[in-house]
Amino acid sequence: MRMKDIPKWNRPGTKLLKKGEDKLNEAELLAIILEKGIRVNESSIDLANKLLKKYNLNKLSDLSLTELKKDVGEIKALKIKAMFEIFKTTMRVRRNGFSEPIETAKDVYNHFVDRLKDRKKEYFFALLLDSKNRIIKEELISVGTLNSSLVHPREVFKEAIKNSANAIILVHNHPSGDSEASEKDIEVNKKLMEAGNSIDIKILDHIIISNTGFFSIKN
Repeated sequence: MRMKDIPKWNRPGTKLLKKGEDKLNEAELLAIILEKGIRVNESSIDLANKLLKKYNLNKLSDLSLTELKKDVGEIKALKIKAMFEIFKTTMRVRRNGFSEPIETAKDVYNHFVDRLKDRKKEYFFALLLDSKNRIIKEELISVGTLNSSLVHPREVFKEAIKNSANAIILVHNHPSGDSEASEKDIEVNKKLMEAGNSIDIKILDHIIISNTGFFSIKN
């Protein structure tokens, strides 16, 4: 069904204006992002319903850009990825805004959990902190199975030095769902701690995140 064939009062944009966003269902909200369908006589609501029936919102948020492009094309795929990234960023800031100091491993978990818990690959970050343990910057160091050859101290500390960081917290995820530290995790952590001590930039902790929780190597 084409959007122009839907009564104006029942179109997603009109409903949002008249009744508010909380009165729209998931398909209607997604339809506003999509704007229109991709086939003749297909409305954005038709396309939204098709996507949600195939994936649901949770699975849709985990799709890569390449996977999304197969269903909706490049422009709509970019809009969907941007939508979910804005949501994740908003949730992260609400949990632990950049201006708030990092005090516990749980603070780090809250900061990263939405982005890392369901990833299919390992993502390794360095969280750069000032003297009050506030976040200066987060730096993605590597993507892939964590090992000493992939994570070199030079890559971890060059941004810390550049940004005059006082300390670093290391963060990575375990796609397996097991948040316990592996032997390679311990090996990489030891190597990086020794490098940090040599240039007087402490590694305060190393947090491992999975879809079942988190693990602090420090503790």
